Amino acid sequence: MAEEITREQAKSLLPQRPENSHKGTFGKVLNIAGSLNYQGAAYLSSIAALKAGAGYITLASIQSVLNNIAAKTPDITFLPLRDSYNQCIASDGFSEIKDTSKNYTVISIGPGLSDRPAATAFIDEALKELSETNMPVIIDADALNAIANLSVTKLPAVSVITPHPKELSRLLNVPVEEIQNDRVQYAKFASKKFAATVVLKGKDTVIASGEDIFINTTGNSALAKAGSGDVLTGIISGFAAQGLDIKNAAILGVYIHGFTGELASKVLTEYSVLASDLLNYIPEAIKSLLA
Repeated sequence: MAEEITREQAKSLLPQRPENSHKGTFGKVLNIAGSLNYQGAAYLSSIAALKAGAGYITLASIQSVLNNIAAKTPDITFLPLRDSYNQCIASDGFSEIKDTSKNYTVISIGPGLSDRPAATAFIDEALKELSETNMPVIIDADALNAIANLSVTKLPAVSVITPHPKELSRLLNVPVEEIQNDRVQYAKFASKKFAATVVLKGKDTVIASGEDIFINTTGNSALAKAGSGDVLTGIISGFAAQGLDIKNAAILGVYIHGFTGELASKVLTEYSVLASDLLNYIPEAIKSLLA
């Protein structure tokens, strides 16, 4: 039976912030994201992880993306990856960061990587390597499309996938309309198929983790804007970095993400909220839960 996420439940999941702490206390996120045409996704997902409380984030991307984001914020560290014709990550690039990736608490992969063949090959290699570890991995956007194109069924052992209905349609080879008519059952089916926590985005987002089903009712049409999903990926990553198990990181992340949409739209209207505006309301959403 599906359980609605309540404010009290979300509040109980907020990670503790001990006074005797340092950046390592709150975890390190490695965000593999971005390409020439989708640089904003890398920025939004990275900053959202920090706003959610992660102590440290490294963005792994091609140099042109890193250069532009470095000019925008001083808060992210960078890991340059070889590019494929200056467009996207080179196909064999994960081998360069395999050892470095072990130094992180959580990995997010997918926002803005593009659907170019080189990026798809990179994602395939990364997921195969990460499947041999217990590293929590948040998989979104172009990484989901890569999984569908490659017919991958084995994901890293501790994974969250965050599809919207069309992405889940590709993953399951089921029409979008059919998924929308039975969102709970298809999210549950996908969770079992991929042995992962599934966040099926949309109105009343469904979180499925095996037999456990949660429904989120925060949010509004302000979230129906490009980049909103990248912010969600970052928020979930940030909470996972602070020690929440992957299911609870998804539950809290989805609740907070929806709440930011509500808060932002009170000031900006549901028409005019941008994904980048959501970043500014993560602190207010968390503050409200702490009250």
